[in-house]
Amino acid sequence: MNKVILKSIGIVVGGLLLSTTFNSCKKESPTTARITVLDTGGLVFPNAMVRLYPTPTIPAPAEITIDDTLFTGPDGDCTFDYTDKFNLGQAGFAVLDIEVRSDDTLYGEGIIKIVEEEANTETVIIQPL
Repeated sequence: MNKVILKSIGIVVGGLLLSTTFNSCKKESPTTARITVLDTGGLVFPNAMVRLYPTPTIPAPAEITIDDTLFTGPDGDCTFDYTDKFNLGQAGFAVLDIEVRSDDTLYGEGIIKIVEEEANTETVIIQPL
């Protein structure tokens, strides 16, 4: 009788552990921000410097410190990956300013709202200063 009870308890505990394990394995989807830079004629603009940074707010959110810079590729795009900076269960992620420069003569700006676990996109037009 003791072996039957122990076996039953073992099966119940094992089943609970397995169901808990499989239910809590939500995989995190990528959180990215893709910026496309175009010139005033609507053509892609390669090799532009793109900077994403937050506008300071009071009080400043200390848990998210983002100030990243990339250069656009031949297709006029660059992609920032924020998957590692996002925590599952976090409500909201960030709204960032976009600054685009090229050769100190061309400039563009914009804003992008980064939604967690999504591929976020924004287009910025670069033009003479």
